[in-house]
Amino acid sequence: MARRNDDLHAASAAIHGTIDRRESRKRWFYVLPAVFITFSLAYLDRANYGLGAAAGLAETLHITDSQSALLGALFFLGYFAFQVPGMNYARRHSSTRIIFAALVLWGTLAALTGVIRQFWLLAVDRFLLGVAESIIFPAMLVLIARWFLRRERARANTLLMLGNPITVLWMSVITGYLIAAFGWQKTFIIEGLPSVLWAFVWLLVMRDQPRDAPWMAAESSTALEQQLLQEQLALPRIGSLREAFGRRDVLALCAVYFSWSLGVYGFVLWLPTIIRKGVSIGIERAGLLAAVPYLLAAILMSLTSHISDRTMFRRTMVWPCQGVAGVALFASFLVEGHSFWIAYSTLILAGGAMYAPYGAFFAFISEIIPKTVLDEVLALVNSSGALGGFVGTWIVGVLQARTGRSAAGFLFMSGSLLVAAVLMLLVPTVHKTTRNI
Repeated sequence: MARRNDDLHAASAAIHGTIDRRESRKRWFYVLPAVFITFSLAYLDRANYGLGAAAGLAETLHITDSQSALLGALFFLGYFAFQVPGMNYARRHSSTRIIFAALVLWGTLAALTGVIRQFWLLAVDRFLLGVAESIIFPAMLVLIARWFLRRERARANTLLMLGNPITVLWMSVITGYLIAAFGWQKTFIIEGLPSVLWAFVWLLVMRDQPRDAPWMAAESSTALEQQLLQEQLALPRIGSLREAFGRRDVLALCAVYFSWSLGVYGFVLWLPTIIRKGVSIGIERAGLLAAVPYLLAAILMSLTSHISDRTMFRRTMVWPCQGVAGVALFASFLVEGHSFWIAYSTLILAGGAMYAPYGAFFAFISEIIPKTVLDEVLALVNSSGALGGFVGTWIVGVLQARTGRSAAGFLFMSGSLLVAAVLMLLVPTVHKTTRNI
């Protein structure tokens, strides 16, 4: 075990002996901005539904609040169903070209959300939007694993996933004003088209492997790939997908991400509605208030990823944050109906804490699973999160619709996050290769 860890540290350090600092930095300026913008656009086209619902989508389309909740949740059902087969297809073909096709498809489907008037057609559209986006996140994580070394990975993952809270931050502000100016339907069209345009920029900039990048010297890309290969040699061998999917740690991580996503996506999609029902304000101010938790989330994500890469502690950066988020949501449940502003303050803390450990979580996975099956394992874990997003979005929306209050939703999200914290604490490390406490 000690020798294996020494090999990993030696491999990580060796790159600076063969690649100058300028060459090494190029990865951060070429790869990460591209994946950040792509993931941001994906998150925009799934998260703006919450503001559309708060702006009166159900009333405009003459559907019930429960049907509106189902529309919000159907995205995640499509997202869940095609994760693993989509990633398996990406392994055998170019990931960058598949992401290009997905950008065009999901941008078109997101824009159609503002055009379609019939409930059943909109339900199909939201499901297909989830299918189109299902390849994005695991494909991005795999690209990062192909471009960044172990000691860089939590920060790289976090810079990718900052697209989540930062997108919701500016989207909550701008979308509120767009809806006030143009209505929710035109806003969906306006916010769907940039994904189609960005697809062509993505195709020009991004490459599957360092050796394919025209902006990186051949000797530097070769040295980087050799260091990445040495890191892979230190991991245990896994013979098949069946063996990988049956591992106790993989199954436990799927359960963690399912429970975690129950709380996260219930929070993301219904926060604007919760705010508008809690205090009488316009959609513009509701968007501003909905943005604040994501500002804290962006700060905490950067901080925890930096600490995680410096200490190489992964597990201990994840479960405490999940626990804090669960406790904060429980506090919102206790004070809801008594003081909106106290409840809102606890929501800010909950939003920041639930996002904080994403980088460390996915770095943890890439350090215990070898490259031969990493793509599909990431897809399996992420699909479990998508299923959790479907359940969480639907249940929180239904609870909100049937009770007319936010308290039941707070309690449900709180419980799911506390369960995720306990499960993460208990994740078994069947093949422990790094110091993950």
